[in-house]
Amino acid sequence: MDCTVRWMGNEAGMSFVAETGSGHAFVMDGAPEAGGRNLGPRPMETVLAGTGGCSAFDVVMILKKGRQAVTACDVKLSAERAESDPKVFTRIHFHYRVRGHQLKPEAVARAIELSKEKYCSASIMLAKSAEITADFEIVEEA
Repeated sequence: MDCTVRWMGNEAGMSFVAETGSGHAFVMDGAPEAGGRNLGPRPMETVLAGTGGCSAFDVVMILKKGRQAVTACDVKLSAERAESDPKVFTRIHFHYRVRGHQLKPEAVARAIELSKEKYCSASIMLAKSAEITADFEIVEEA
């Protein structure tokens, strides 16, 4: 896996373009008080978003393999960071909202646990500095 991150230059403040090895690009920016112009998410926001994407992907795949009739999944992440540098994540809470038809709560709980403990590289890596917690709700689709 590879990625190139390029500063957009003085006129762009503290904005950077990331180009991934899979051919995608996105802008990241610093906070306004650090010279950013709010042209994109902060780098640590992208770490948090990537972790949510990694875990949600796992949960959906595990539920589908378990023949659960999942129709949607979203996860809201709430994180706390250390007060001083390096401002690593110290706590991250995942709240999953899983939609589907007659989803079994134990299957959803197991999918989340497998993601957290075995499959989601991002959350497993972040668990080295952060306490990771999770809960979920199931929404029955009509």
